[in-house]
Amino acid sequence: MKAPFSSYLDSITPALRELAGKLDSQYDYVSILSTDSAGFSLAVSQHSKSVSNSNMTTERGTVVRVCRNGLYSEYAFNDLDPDRVEQLADTLQAELDRQLRLLEATGSEVYETGILPDEPLELFVEKEAERLPEKMDLSELVDSFSALSDAGMKTIPGALDCGLRASSTHISKLFLTKNRFLRQSYVYTEGVIFAYAPNPDGELRTVYEGVSGCGGPEILDGLKEKLEAAPQTMREVLGAEKIVPGEYDIIVDPHAAGLIAHEAFGHGVEMDMFVKGRALGADYIGRRVGSDLVTMHEGAACAESVTAYAFDDEGIPAGDVIEIDHGILRTGICDALSALRLGTVPTGNGKRENYAHKVYTRMTNTVFDAGNDSLEDMIASIQNGYLLRGVQSGMEDPKHWGIQCILDRGYEIKDGRLTGKVVSPIIMTGYVPDLLGSVSMAGRDCSISGNGACGKGHKEWVKVADGGPYLKMKARLG
Repeated sequence: MKAPFSSYLDSITPALRELAGKLDSQYDYVSILSTDSAGFSLAVSQHSKSVSNSNMTTERGTVVRVCRNGLYSEYAFNDLDPDRVEQLADTLQAELDRQLRLLEATGSEVYETGILPDEPLELFVEKEAERLPEKMDLSELVDSFSALSDAGMKTIPGALDCGLRASSTHISKLFLTKNRFLRQSYVYTEGVIFAYAPNPDGELRTVYEGVSGCGGPEILDGLKEKLEAAPQTMREVLGAEKIVPGEYDIIVDPHAAGLIAHEAFGHGVEMDMFVKGRALGADYIGRRVGSDLVTMHEGAACAESVTAYAFDDEGIPAGDVIEIDHGILRTGICDALSALRLGTVPTGNGKRENYAHKVYTRMTNTVFDAGNDSLEDMIASIQNGYLLRGVQSGMEDPKHWGIQCILDRGYEIKDGRLTGKVVSPIIMTGYVPDLLGSVSMAGRDCSISGNGACGKGHKEWVKVADGGPYLKMKARLG
């Protein structure tokens, strides 16, 4: 079925149009973004249960953006009264004018920023979902998760706990200007199952697997299959050895490939960082940053994942940007204001943590393209190396293009065969062009995962997804 667009947003649309009309005569540009997103989050383990009708992306509110004489200002609120639009317009205008006067009075150097384009566009999108999070019987879902937790305790060797976490959000957004009227409704869902147990040295080891996608809570049915694989994974992790640090030929699975994509060409090619001179990627446009096998897409339109929206928070349609084309860095991604300042075009990557937060250039789906190699051929090509699976975390330095990825486990390869030896955990480090320049084989099939979130610095959290095929490369492991 279609995920229905918010009846609340429909009901306030006339008031929003009236508000925009009253502000249009006072400013060079006016836009309004209104959101209404309902959902849940829950967590179940052997020790606790928690249920909430909210999560990171549930919200209801409105933000107005205006421009006058090259200066932009915003005002956010969540108390729209359709019968008091004129009073609201007066309040907004007084506050926005105060902000603009303060900007003008500082005497600070400002970016040369033109007026955002406002070409006519109407869009209405309702994506598919079998179930809606706001209609779910959460007590029934808790019972189902409790049964899976109990099953995990019986089957996963040495488990001290087995738990599940999940969230699902039905997102509706409305964006309007004098010439634009955009509406979208979609549902995304994610869930994870985890267990931890002590190894023979008493150190805790964790098994962690997830499901995610653009769709309703039906996606969580996939957690049962993830649980079936957990006992074997835990046995491997509990018997794992420490890796001998060094440079190795490696194969990364699609999940780990996604982490590399996100960290290597994530913040480093967010072009608001170009405006501020904080990203080395600005100096590499048109230059080689990887082998001929490396092609990478970024955009909400390139995969049906947790970030598969129809338009961003600035009213720009979702994009599918080829950032790297056969090893050559072609472009970055860009929000609308940064695009104006850089003399380029926005890519549909302007995202807010919520309606009351600033827009930044943010990642959506970041995905390596597939190649023509089989996993079997990749393994056969390695004399001494590892097949890496599982993701814990990652970080990058956009200013100097260093990367660090923490991976869950590695399966030793000797003379073209898996030996059965497992090492865990693994820290992979390197300089991005060196790492991607070493890619020598790429698998035929891609997959994408969206169980993570990404912050801008230490804050401004948004949903992201990433993925790719199996990739063979060289890396420093420790």
